[in-house]
Amino acid sequence: MGILSTLLLTPVLGILILALIPSKNTNQIRFTANLTALLAFLLSFWLVLNYDRSDGQIQFYEYFVFNPKLNTALALGVDGLSLPMVVLAALLTVIALLASFNIARNIKSYYVSILLLELGMLGVFLSQDWSLFYIFWELTLAPLFLLIDRWGGTRRHIASLNFVLYTMGGSIFMLISLLAISQYMPPHGGTLMSAMTVAAQSMPRDEQIWVLIGFLIGFGVKMPIFPLHGWLPLAHVEAPSPVSILLSGILLKMGAYGMIRVIVMLPEATQMLQTLLITLALIGMIYGGVLAWRQTDMKAMVAYSSVSHMGIILLDIATMNKTGLIGAVLQMTAHGLVAGAMFLLVGLLYERTHTRNILDYSSLVRVMPRFALFMTITLFAAMGLPGTVGFIAELHAIVGGFQQWGNLMILLGVSIMIGTAYAMRTIGMLFTGPVKPQMRNIEDLKLYELIAAGFLVVLIVMFGLWPAPLIDLSMATMNQMNGTIIQSIQ
Repeated sequence: MGILSTLLLTPVLGILILALIPSKNTNQIRFTANLTALLAFLLSFWLVLNYDRSDGQIQFYEYFVFNPKLNTALALGVDGLSLPMVVLAALLTVIALLASFNIARNIKSYYVSILLLELGMLGVFLSQDWSLFYIFWELTLAPLFLLIDRWGGTRRHIASLNFVLYTMGGSIFMLISLLAISQYMPPHGGTLMSAMTVAAQSMPRDEQIWVLIGFLIGFGVKMPIFPLHGWLPLAHVEAPSPVSILLSGILLKMGAYGMIRVIVMLPEATQMLQTLLITLALIGMIYGGVLAWRQTDMKAMVAYSSVSHMGIILLDIATMNKTGLIGAVLQMTAHGLVAGAMFLLVGLLYERTHTRNILDYSSLVRVMPRFALFMTITLFAAMGLPGTVGFIAELHAIVGGFQQWGNLMILLGVSIMIGTAYAMRTIGMLFTGPVKPQMRNIEDLKLYELIAAGFLVVLIVMFGLWPAPLIDLSMATMNQMNGTIIQSIQ
């Protein structure tokens, strides 16, 4: 058994062990789930240490044939695009479980759902077969629906139903596009990503455009891009905070990851729809930023800021140049760390005060200095301050966008300024002014909370000051993808 199948089976093993533990043994359940997630993270970190950064091809490839007649197979592999996402998924699952100690009911089914969600997320990024990708993509729906519906806020039923209907609707368009490409595959050709990329090139130009639109809707719902973002704010606000960490940190990136795979598969169609992509990206960036600025609910603010940041990722993808593609991977990683840290900290604050209304707070820096430090650094990263990973990611977006569209990138600058406005407003309202009587006795971050938040904040600053390891991880793969795109459209 290879390292990737071992990594994929780790959450399955955790689920099987949890199934055998009696529901009343809550400490044993928590320990087992946290240990499973930690083991998965260590395996993903081992991948990073042994990954050849100079090779842009698929590495650690595993191939197990299920049905030789249909040529269906379990094809697993990682490259410079998927590896950062695998590590991020494993890391944020550990963080989410550390933030789950306040979950007090149906504990066993909660932890089983989280590990099942981790299995789906890892499967999406490890799959090298579109059929397998689609199965894991759909696998994330059930646990996420349960997590929001059973442990969410007052409007959790509407939020979970909204999420499932939007995502399943998008999945239908994705499936239709995959079936359209499969018509050009040789008999029993299977659905390997490499083989379907070749088949997609042989499609008529107008069919390629329709297939790309199908993928854009399917992946656009998950990203989410304007105007397919309607499910996101409610789902974020109503989901328990650990689930929001995974939803914003990883599940949105699944859509962006799929879109990058698709533009390499359909570069000519992407070039023809480039104007549409950049228009949607710019609208999403500014629209999301303005709505985030207007929110008083802190979770809603982070949710709308995600719409803005995912717009930047779409802009990176639409550039179709090397700088933009590297920027997309950097922005996906940066937003995963920043949004994960922000939802973690907002959730920990909510547990203490039972209010997310920013108007109820003031001068928390006197009461919760450790929380104030971490929250301020995270908000600085969200607005792209130099010295944080957010700056490195947005710099690539500006350079890549300017190479392609020139002065149109002024609108990206406007979006960054709006992001700065809501970040500074949040810092001002949370940490300045007189201490309100009801906020005088709030407990600062506990040890395990400090470990979870501190780890994310350290990574945000470390990759901001020393981004080379993150860039080197993706550089060879992005060079190769860019070469494929240029060769196809010339």
